[in-house]
Amino acid sequence: MESYRTEEEQVEALKNWWDENGRSTVIAIAVALGLGFGWQGWKSHQSEQVEAASMVYQGLSEALNAYENDQSDDIKATAIHLAGELKTEYSGSTYAHYAALSLAKLAVENQDLETAQAELRWVLSNSPSVDIELISQQRLARVLAAQGDSDQALMILNSTDAGKYASGYARAKGDIYLSLGENEKALEAYQQAKTLDDGSGGASQSYLDMKIKHLSPELATVIGEEE
Repeated sequence: MESYRTEEEQVEALKNWWDENGRSTVIAIAVALGLGFGWQGWKSHQSEQVEAASMVYQGLSEALNAYENDQSDDIKATAIHLAGELKTEYSGSTYAHYAALSLAKLAVENQDLETAQAELRWVLSNSPSVDIELISQQRLARVLAAQGDSDQALMILNSTDAGKYASGYARAKGDIYLSLGENEKALEAYQQAKTLDDGSGGASQSYLDMKIKHLSPELATVIGEEE
């Protein structure tokens, strides 16, 4: 009987504890499980989103490559549609940023600078990576200069820490100053771009050498010796 009473007391004590704490314990367990499954579900959803965006971007890349060889309206429309889908459905992804950059490039090729500017500003307003931000700002500066707003273009180029893109920024400034007839500033910018270039030669160096020779014939001999 003593043993039974002890067990009965234990059961009673457990019931009392449950009455006092059971509900909160169940809730805590449920919340913990919910958070665990929610986190796993969120990660799974994110993975699915990335995969889906990747597939759409693959289609966009194929359409853009096809458009280079066959600039038909149908192919262009396909590329624009896929880029728009990435921007709408996956706006926070790098794929969407690249899509907008592609739309800006298409717009420039079609002399639609307003659309190009809008696409580049869209990229900049949607939290791009540092690299994409710097590329977008440089392209936006060129578009603004082409629209006649050289002051704003130069402000963008001069107020940005361009990092590894510093040579490209300096070259863009040179092109803008040259278009304004400010040859001394253009020459200075091109020389800076040449100094900042990685020294690999190729198209960039050849372009800069050509501009420097044009603006400063006395430097032509020096550049020729370097070559």
